[in-house]
Amino acid sequence: MAIPKKGSRSIHVDGVDYPWLIRRKPAYAQAELHIAIEAKHNPGATLLIQSERPHPQHWETEEIMPVTPSDIEDWIGSAIEAGWQPRVPGPTFVITEPGNERA
Repeated sequence: MAIPKKGSRSIHVDGVDYPWLIRRKPAYAQAELHIAIEAKHNPGATLLIQSERPHPQHWETEEIMPVTPSDIEDWIGSAIEAGWQPRVPGPTFVITEPGNERA
């Protein structure tokens, strides 16, 4: 899955550029934020972060918890430690935000 340029942001971590994207509208049953991340050059497997933070567009959201660049950097580091290889083709690598009960 390639991340579209429109609407994505980019972060530079350990010498690698990573575009990342939060879906603008949640799926009907998706109350939490899901963030997609991949390497900009020679992308391989996409990283999907299943966050415990409520999606701001979900109808039950009462408090918005922003995603900061440091959050993205931490999640990339955690995913690499867990075995994500951003430049090796493969299936989507899914991790959950620490403290997420679905893990």
